[in-house]
Amino acid sequence: MKFHYTFQKVVDLKGNEKTQAEWMLSSALGELQAQEKSLEELTAQRSDLMMALQNAAEHKTPMVKIREMQDYVDYLDKCIVRKHADIGRAHQEVQRKQDQLSNKMLDEKVWLKAKDKAQTLFQQNMILREQNELDEMATVRFAMKSL
Repeated sequence: MKFHYTFQKVVDLKGNEKTQAEWMLSSALGELQAQEKSLEELTAQRSDLMMALQNAAEHKTPMVKIREMQDYVDYLDKCIVRKHADIGRAHQEVQRKQDQLSNKMLDEKVWLKAKDKAQTLFQQNMILREQNELDEMATVRFAMKSL
């Protein structure tokens, strides 16, 4: 007789939910990395522009051109501030996805433990049944010998 767990579909569902939560966490981590890379690019762009602005100031560049460059630096500063906010939100999303994954893992573990208990009980019952059959056979043999 083979072990059949009544709630196997629930166990499978919990496993699938955990896998989905892992994918969601992976996606959130990817988004966080993309935001951080974007911040690095903005910061590098601002740094390059500041060097160009310094160079322009040293080489008698027209004031209009210097003003344009400064306006662009200001724009980049605003972009950097927004990017920091985006990164903060991405960190929160990663944390939320980690919490969800932890909950799904715990949920799956509870169901797997219940399945293991049921399987252990099933195996114990099978051993007991086999032992009872062996005892019955021994009793029948003994009774046959005494006749």
